[in-house]
Amino acid sequence: MMAKVRVEKPRARPMLRPIVPLTVFWFLGLFMASANAASPEADPASAAPSTTAEPRPTYQVQPIGWVRKTDGRTTIELYEEYRPALLGVDALDSIWVFYWFDRNDTPAQRGILQVHPRGNPDNPLRGVFATRAPVRPNLIAMSRCRVLAVEGNVIVIDEIDAFADTPVLDIKP
Repeated sequence: MMAKVRVEKPRARPMLRPIVPLTVFWFLGLFMASANAASPEADPASAAPSTTAEPRPTYQVQPIGWVRKTDGRTTIELYEEYRPALLGVDALDSIWVFYWFDRNDTPAQRGILQVHPRGNPDNPLRGVFATRAPVRPNLIAMSRCRVLAVEGNVIVIDEIDAFADTPVLDIKP
């Protein structure tokens, strides 16, 4: 006998009120094409498609907190309104922290589509989606962090591959 599977449509999520909006744009048109053309190691066939087709949607994300690094201590400091969302985080061994590469947020940096891994020209050229390079069309980064403690609206972590005062977008177990 076969079991019946019930499929539900995803529900719309309520909008969070904006805190410090970071507008996420796809600069896949003119900026990327011109940046690739200017890059001597870039393959012309890898240039971004023309944006003369349908316009692309844009989305907004807001930081939920910030990476803090002081006196050898690394923390994720969340806005106070997100404190209830930390329930149970203290019982986790580790978390994924999603953050924004805000120091690379320029059209030129977003336009780089191919890199030498680890910035070493001896490494073969690869597409950014095949690397962990901080230059990419959407500057979303993630790091796996060990949870040491939760103190109010602050998560104490072992370390993170992000600069101090980097905006945090989300946390997942």
